[in-house]
Amino acid sequence: MQNREKFSSRLGFLLISAGCAIGLGNVYRFPIWCGAYGGGIFLVFYLAFLLLLGIPVMTAELAVGRASGRSIATSFDVLQKKGQKWHWMKYLGVAANYMLMMFYTSITGWFFIYFFKFLNGSISAQGAEVGIEVFVNMITNPTLNIMMTILVILLGFGVCAMGLQKGVERITKVMMLLLFLLVMGLAIYALILPGAGKGLAFYFIPNPANAAEYGLGTVISGAMSQAFFTLSLGIGSIAIFGSYIDRDRSLLGESLTIVGMDTFVALMSGLIIFPAFFTFNPEATAIGADQAGAVFLFTTLSSIFNNMAAGRFIGAVFFLFMVFAAMSTVIAVFENIMSFWLEWTKLSRLKIAVLNAVAFALLTLPFIYSNIGGFFSQKIFLGRNFGDFEDFLVSNLALPIGSLVYVLFCTWRFGWGWDKYILEVNAGEGAKVPAWMRPYMTYVLPLIIIVVLFIQLF
Repeated sequence: MQNREKFSSRLGFLLISAGCAIGLGNVYRFPIWCGAYGGGIFLVFYLAFLLLLGIPVMTAELAVGRASGRSIATSFDVLQKKGQKWHWMKYLGVAANYMLMMFYTSITGWFFIYFFKFLNGSISAQGAEVGIEVFVNMITNPTLNIMMTILVILLGFGVCAMGLQKGVERITKVMMLLLFLLVMGLAIYALILPGAGKGLAFYFIPNPANAAEYGLGTVISGAMSQAFFTLSLGIGSIAIFGSYIDRDRSLLGESLTIVGMDTFVALMSGLIIFPAFFTFNPEATAIGADQAGAVFLFTTLSSIFNNMAAGRFIGAVFFLFMVFAAMSTVIAVFENIMSFWLEWTKLSRLKIAVLNAVAFALLTLPFIYSNIGGFFSQKIFLGRNFGDFEDFLVSNLALPIGSLVYVLFCTWRFGWGWDKYILEVNAGEGAKVPAWMRPYMTYVLPLIIIVVLFIQLF
């Protein structure tokens, strides 16, 4: 294996790790689910599950990455005891990273398209029906989707080809700082809208009546699933950045910071969307469950922007924010994929980037055509089209199964074991994992993850 680079600064590690976590789960899925599942009541459970589920799993994944100094492709091989089979996890992890980018890059392309549409004024004031027509015309245009997907792929691998410090760290730091500035600016603007008070009440005041359409049990399970999904845990996308850092900071402290930044962006996204929605829907008492999808973001929200005084500018800034959030995850996962190849081969970063860029240009075609028609659009993949099936495999299976493996590996004596995990996670300055957490992480946390997996499946 070639010599591994290290991050040049702690800030670089934190921003890039947060960038991996901050993505569609925060700026796309969280506000939509929060709105559909009752606002404040959903938020309470979501924050609780971040603490109970997200932070402990993140410490486990970072610990495996830092202790091994490797990606998921070889980290278990390095740490497992002789004769054990934990290294089989590499196959799930590698496959999940590839499958995630097979649809994530195309969706990122949609944000680029809408950013350009608002920038050049090609989206004019429109009602919901016209907005849906514009969105459908976009996702069913193969040439446009292929071009924008390839643009995302080239940008992502172009950054990774420049190296960890000169490419991934330098570019992502700038992009993440701009992302924070954009989201705070948009949130401040949203707070002065006429419907801000009603939006904030819906968002922050728990009201079980708002969850009546789904039921409290579904709201709780949805919050649990979202807390798990938003951090991109279980497929080594966080572990790889643990492998690039030294042992001068404890991993619980670093996990708290990363989750804090991730949650900040998610909360800011809600601060943008809910005041805007209730300003232009003053009679509404909640966001209907029928709006929990891409339709809300690309149609309803776009129509709201178009009816604002500075709607063209606000819409462009909002979708630029979405581009930065999505691209931060693309670059992070591409760096994870890059690390697989660096550990398995003697190829240079540039050659690996070129080979994978060509591969992804082909691998993304099934998702693109699943929205257009033909074989991949047929609902024959467990009752889903191929694009939804890809999302199901990653979100509903790979993420919870991978997280379960990381937790069991770090806590069971049949794996790496609690003693080695606690020694690694508590090395350095910062918050420490207390001894009383052992029963929770060994028995309760795996049970929670199994419940999440069961919910995702059934």
